[in-house]
Amino acid sequence: MRYLQLFVLIMILAAACKQNEQTETPASDKNSVIPVSYPTTKKVEQRDDYFGANIDDPYRWLEIDTAADVTAWVQAQNKATFGYLDQIHYREAIEQRYAELYDYPKLSSPFKAGDYYFFYKKEGLQNQFVIYYQKGLDGEPEVFIDPNTYSEDGTTAIYLAGFSDDFKYVTISQADAGSDWREFRVMEVATKKELPDVLKWVKFSGASWYKNGFFYSRYPAPQEGTELSGSNKFHSVYYHRLGTPQSEDTLVYEDKNAPNMYHNASTTEDERFLILYARPGTNGYATYYMDLDAGRDWKLLFKGYDNKSQVIKHVDGKFLVLTDIDAPKYRLIEVDIANPSAENWKDIIPESEHLLQSISTGGKQLFVNYLQDATDRYYQMDYDGTNKREIELPGLGSAGGFSGREEDEVLFYSFSSFTYPSTIFKYDIATGKTEQFFKTDLKFNPEDYVEKQVFFTSKDGTKVPMFLVHKKDIKLNGQNPTYLYGYGGFNVSLTPSFNPSSLILLENGGVFAMANLRGGGEYGEEWHQAGMLLNKQNVFDDFIAAAEHLVAKAYTSPEKLAIAGGSNGGLLVGACMTQRPELFAAAFPAVGVMDMLRYHKFTVGKGWIPEYGCADSSKVHFNNLHAYSPLHNLKEGVQYPATLITTADHDDRVVPAHSFKFAAQLQASHKGENPVLIRIETDAGHGAGKPTSKIIEEQADKWAFFFYNTNSPVKYIEG
Repeated sequence: MRYLQLFVLIMILAAACKQNEQTETPASDKNSVIPVSYPTTKKVEQRDDYFGANIDDPYRWLEIDTAADVTAWVQAQNKATFGYLDQIHYREAIEQRYAELYDYPKLSSPFKAGDYYFFYKKEGLQNQFVIYYQKGLDGEPEVFIDPNTYSEDGTTAIYLAGFSDDFKYVTISQADAGSDWREFRVMEVATKKELPDVLKWVKFSGASWYKNGFFYSRYPAPQEGTELSGSNKFHSVYYHRLGTPQSEDTLVYEDKNAPNMYHNASTTEDERFLILYARPGTNGYATYYMDLDAGRDWKLLFKGYDNKSQVIKHVDGKFLVLTDIDAPKYRLIEVDIANPSAENWKDIIPESEHLLQSISTGGKQLFVNYLQDATDRYYQMDYDGTNKREIELPGLGSAGGFSGREEDEVLFYSFSSFTYPSTIFKYDIATGKTEQFFKTDLKFNPEDYVEKQVFFTSKDGTKVPMFLVHKKDIKLNGQNPTYLYGYGGFNVSLTPSFNPSSLILLENGGVFAMANLRGGGEYGEEWHQAGMLLNKQNVFDDFIAAAEHLVAKAYTSPEKLAIAGGSNGGLLVGACMTQRPELFAAAFPAVGVMDMLRYHKFTVGKGWIPEYGCADSSKVHFNNLHAYSPLHNLKEGVQYPATLITTADHDDRVVPAHSFKFAAQLQASHKGENPVLIRIETDAGHGAGKPTSKIIEEQADKWAFFFYNTNSPVKYIEG
């Protein structure tokens, strides 16, 4: 920690004493290279046989995250990285400016629970969102839980996981230091009194209440020392009865024959049925149901694992189900529980040309979300699909919310775009009237910028969309520092959203670009499948084509272009920088999946096999994964882009060993003066729950590295 809060306070006080002035720092001189002395990374003898191919893995020892020599290596790498970053003279000015930009109130959409409305709010530079509640719409907001009081460094995050049917109790979910592990506890809403119930080793689970307890999913307790890296097996559903110890929880569902499956269960709103989803990984799943009034027998509703079918609502003996069966862009069907076979299904919302992304309910209405060229559209309609009404959003961007219970009369939703900070709106279900509920006050003028969507052609002729954001007066001279972001996987759709960090780039004359690559979900399941398994190279071809489009249209040049992405997006960056190193000036692979031959051996990595394939399963998949695995495609004597790898010591989703091994091999292979560094955050994880102080420091480091290594001038407010 670099005493961020004290630094910001000093800057604010100084700013109050004199008038701000605009200054410009000259571009960094590329002939004046900041020297880097890389730590020595030992190599070990390790060779694995994959279908007759011998693959060396000399940095295997870096996978043992608790080992003393790994700890020493992390410390040495961080010393080299921060030694470099501290020499970029405008880095602190960027941190100050980002702190100013980040210093505004952030609010979630309120939701009703009994007599109370709950919402999450972060004031200014608070590390974590505080949970508030108020009685009725006109009540005075009070703090319900403040996670900032739970830890000195702000690394504890708390979420509401589920309310009892009478709204007397709520399950709270606590995450520490960014880990995916959760601890569940129970609070009495009216008194804010915490009950003695404590549930451990919960992961990827909500709390679905039924009578005097709730259903949840957990793993067995891991062996000591393997909590953050060991393979998680036997994800099972339990029922916890209020006031009893976890050891007495009832096992509701497990599969001893499939230890790698994920199992999640939730009750319908009327608590009549328990719905179970059994997933081999991050793609298709099977759907089961249990009639809680009739007994404890599971019945198969949709077989696994080629499709995705989600129960949205139970209405008068029928399930409303969002499914991609015979509908790659999804449809809503009605399934008669007494006659659930496919010939009896009834289309409520047929498949259309646009992706039916999600459906929520509230006030006895459906709220239907379509994605049209990666921007949201919302419609309200009756349970039978009639009386369709379009909900007018403020513009083209991303919206979310429109969720409640049958008795609700008012719902809330949020809207944002690249230059439109998240704003909360109140929606009257009966009239369809929308009114602004909360608008933040942010220190920038959105009228100075333009956001637009363009389409480019990928290697195989596929048209791919990309969003661009920049100042209105930008010159297309190839000299604009440009930051190209992508993901391209797991059916995840990237839509416009506001990020104050991007303003650091934009107000310094840069271009922000976000490409909607294949592998994502923007155009439905066909778009997803075109970028998964043996089609994964399409994703990298799309990203490279996006970069070439930006250069061809003179937005930027290879000397000014950086690529970035996190998690699966970190894999994207790693693959593209190894395939086309000359195309990029800088690369930012964050918490990336970099070792495609061994990713499935850690924590929940095996769940990604449906997306990537497995090198152990067949020669075909080994050849495919080995062909693009970032770790295995680094070549000796190549000048790679200036690279800042980022990861965290508590990342138990994509374990930091991926980034450790990639950094070690990159430093060994790279030729030239470009820095190749790894920044390893402590007491942080994959990203969720990261405190504000760490966010600001990391983003300042990223932008300082970006501007310096693209030889770009930096303007900032001096205070």
